[in-house]
Amino acid sequence: MGLWGLALMPATATAETREYTLTIDRQDVTITGEKLSKITVNGTIPGPVLRFSEGDDAVIHVKNAMKREATSVHWHGVLLPGLMDGAPGFNGFEGIKPGESFTYRFPIRQSGTYWYHAHTMGQEQEGLYAGIVIDPKIPEPIKADRDYVVLLSDFNRETADQILGNLKKSSDYYQYNRRTVGDFFKDVRTHGLKKALKTSGEWGKMRMLPSDLSDVTGYHFLVNGMTNDQNWTGMFTPGEKVRLRFINASAMTMYDIRIPGLKMTVVAADGQPVVPVEVDEFRFGNAETYDVIVEPKDDKAYTIAAESLDREGFALGTLAPREGLRGDIPAQRPRATLTMSDMNMEIMMRDDPDMDMSDMPDSGWAQTGAPEGTKVLIYSDLESLTPQMDTREPTRDITVRLGGNMERYIWTINGKTFDPADGIQTTFNERVRIIYINETMMAHPVHLHGMFVQLENGQSMDSLPNKHTLIVPPGQSASVLLTANEVGNWPLHCHLLYHMSSGMMTSFIVNAPGVAMTPHEATPHKEAAHDHHN
Repeated sequence: MGLWGLALMPATATAETREYTLTIDRQDVTITGEKLSKITVNGTIPGPVLRFSEGDDAVIHVKNAMKREATSVHWHGVLLPGLMDGAPGFNGFEGIKPGESFTYRFPIRQSGTYWYHAHTMGQEQEGLYAGIVIDPKIPEPIKADRDYVVLLSDFNRETADQILGNLKKSSDYYQYNRRTVGDFFKDVRTHGLKKALKTSGEWGKMRMLPSDLSDVTGYHFLVNGMTNDQNWTGMFTPGEKVRLRFINASAMTMYDIRIPGLKMTVVAADGQPVVPVEVDEFRFGNAETYDVIVEPKDDKAYTIAAESLDREGFALGTLAPREGLRGDIPAQRPRATLTMSDMNMEIMMRDDPDMDMSDMPDSGWAQTGAPEGTKVLIYSDLESLTPQMDTREPTRDITVRLGGNMERYIWTINGKTFDPADGIQTTFNERVRIIYINETMMAHPVHLHGMFVQLENGQSMDSLPNKHTLIVPPGQSASVLLTANEVGNWPLHCHLLYHMSSGMMTSFIVNAPGVAMTPHEATPHKEAAHDHHN
């Protein structure tokens, strides 16, 4: 069994309390063969997998052993009191100063696959992340013979500050795949000179390259902290059911996931059980989790292939009946190119009311390169396994516009970078619809702390899937329903680290019944959004 498929044994455990101690430190690591100063949790990257059972009381002691840096730990997707959420400046939590400790205490009110990571500066990129597995009170309807965490991350030799500094110098600093004169003449042959010139002009207005599917390149893609050469391996006996708990802990990378030769049955999304759906592959946004069941029948190795959206490389792992085996590595797929359809149609039509929409190309974002007949998971496939408790119609809509200025590498929500005096106000138990409108040409995985939303994906009201993180594709919109039943001041942000760091974050405030939060209670500190870089 691969090392990181196992959970760290808790420091102390009873039937009611599960206790851990985590030490955050900056140490030299040699993950990619080069000694680099990164952040470790209990001496490793990623940190240990934490295991709980639904109904436990979690007690987690976090010690900051770093000499100069404050730190924090956010329990992504876990329902808990605001103070325990771990976002500095929100809900009274101030972070953990150098040399100090903080004890997180909260009841475990759910089950599923989740993860934890830093919410301070760029420390998530630097190594502070790991998985969480919570066993349910009631046994899973699909039993697995093996159970593995498959945590993906993007590891960079540069520090997070260096990366963000480079993006601030030039938003396309890391973009080496650029359109050429040859591409322009190809457009002329396909669409004519007039349309080719118009398209070129539109790209100029956007201040963005059509090849910009990911802002940062130069990553090593890891599976449970291991490089492709190190080959993380999960063992199986042919005929067994194997549960793979996929976690995208990457700072900036989305992936297309496939296991050549095996169908995957998706049984949970963002930790929440869904009606099983069989797929060949799925697109995996930052901070999302998917649980899948596979049933390898043959006595051979299978490759877990996570190909980065920008096709810069793979994170590779192996399922094998014996140690030392490797499966075939799939061929790299061509890099997709963004099209006019990935621009915001509302803005384009406003600027050019006479625009001809009849020959608008298909979305480049939606291109996976999968062979014809491949079943790729889409959000509309997701259906909650258990009926939703609240099926009220929303009483109002809240619009969240995702925008930015690529030239200056500034990212915004509703036209503003993070502002400690601004935010979205709701009342306790209010039923609202949040409409995300992506006015940019990049996909944004949007995360709301503290609560699950129900994705409006075409399912009936009582079957809408729960999500804590939602990919909003470029130039498109998506809507979710929310019962605002967790009092607090919760971060709402893009989970692309450098988008959040550059302003794409706001406060989502749920006021206690009959009580509006005072400005002091509701206003987070500026540092909460890492806004010191702007």
